[in-house]
Amino acid sequence: MEKWKEAYAKLQNGSDIRGVALEGVEGEPVNLTPEAAKNIAMAFVDFLADKKGLSYDKIRVGVGHDSRLSAESLKQAVFNGIGYKGCEAFDCGLTSTPSMFMSTVLEGFAYDGAVMITASHLPFNRNGLKLFTRDGGLESSEIKEVLRSAAVLSELEDGVEMEQAKKADLVGAYSAHMERLIKEEVQAEDYDSPLKGLHIVVDASNGVGGYFTRLLENLGASTEGSICLEPDGTFPNHVPNPENKEAMEALREAVLSSQADLGIIFDTDGDRAAVVFSNGEEVNKNAIIGLMAAILSEKYPHTTVVTDSVTSNHLTEFLEGKLSMRHHRFKRGYKNVINEAIRLNREGEETHLAIETSGHGALKENYFLDDGAYMSLKIICKLAKCRREGKQIEDLIADLKKPVESAESRLKIQAEDFKAYGNRVLEDFLAFAQADEKFHVAPVNYEGVRVDFDDDEVQGWMLMRMSLHDPIIPVNYEAEKEGGIEIIKARLRPFLERYDQLA
Repeated sequence: MEKWKEAYAKLQNGSDIRGVALEGVEGEPVNLTPEAAKNIAMAFVDFLADKKGLSYDKIRVGVGHDSRLSAESLKQAVFNGIGYKGCEAFDCGLTSTPSMFMSTVLEGFAYDGAVMITASHLPFNRNGLKLFTRDGGLESSEIKEVLRSAAVLSELEDGVEMEQAKKADLVGAYSAHMERLIKEEVQAEDYDSPLKGLHIVVDASNGVGGYFTRLLENLGASTEGSICLEPDGTFPNHVPNPENKEAMEALREAVLSSQADLGIIFDTDGDRAAVVFSNGEEVNKNAIIGLMAAILSEKYPHTTVVTDSVTSNHLTEFLEGKLSMRHHRFKRGYKNVINEAIRLNREGEETHLAIETSGHGALKENYFLDDGAYMSLKIICKLAKCRREGKQIEDLIADLKKPVESAESRLKIQAEDFKAYGNRVLEDFLAFAQADEKFHVAPVNYEGVRVDFDDDEVQGWMLMRMSLHDPIIPVNYEAEKEGGIEIIKARLRPFLERYDQLA
């Protein structure tokens, strides 16, 4: 039994479940098997029965997936687990992660729980499960509970295979919901065609986001020149990640070559996004945060914006100086950022945006759901209004400065107990930085050690932190002049040389 507990525990990745689902990569044996998926589904149904006080025959669960090669086999296994418990299952097919959450609240669906089979931007051999109720995605502690239960259930008989789940057109319902929101937001003279005259290119990253072109076309936009629309779990064109340099360059080229007004890129499962302006300016990382904040500032002036820990000092200056908002820089991890925004609201601090540099963006007005399509909706609506008013959407972030240099180092921890070793390195670095007058430790910081530099040699900052899940210490740098990062690294080198288990 202990062996099973350990095997299932290794599938936890924060508030997600992720593992290797296909052979093909040396040193990565399959651990997210159909059998494991079935047991996790059964454990999730048990969780729902306990949480909602429902008998199994009253529980309704929706299941969807992205374009990964292992999706169908894992989906059937999830259906088997749901069916083994006597619950009703609905096959939502190829769809996005945000739409699977919406299946718990949309009229005509309102499922008790939802399962999304995805591993976001990870390589082709990986897959995973995201579990939802209408309260949102399960917390890390709840995922741990489900996996422990799945380990116990692994000792049961295999059970019978579920013949067929009921088909559900979730993409159609979700698209119709989004179309209504755009019409209401834009309030165009031609109400049913609020995007008429706009040319918007979509890069679906060979994931699930191709549906968004149909949505845009239904509202009058042209999507000619869109790329990577065909679902393909081998991801043949580029890494499906809005933070990836090659992915953003592919979208940029598509926008410029088709002379589009805007380009949008999604990750595999549609919960992250970034954009490219008509002039080729890439809007991701700090820029996408600045753009979303600028758009929301009109409706929610002076609100707090919660971001992850690696955002720049320039972003703080923009949010607080230009927009009169408050920047609350928190921890990495989309659930961390979202939960912090929810906490601040609960304590009376108005907070309407929780967003990571990764492209996860969640709005209070949209259930604090990290939804790349909803974020894109807000940007597109603003673009349509700008055109109507003779303005440029690019002007919204014209005052957001960019660093001259930025970089990230990833220090591998070779110690067996990597968490203890990494935490000791961070504690030692804090003492090291506090003792050096050139290192200005940030007075308010929620993750790792953040240091500012402002002297004759270098102006910039660095952040040293532990990776959320891996034996890695990432170190992020920004500098205002060329060669600044090398100066920061040189100042850091005497400290790092003390540790023989960092590589």
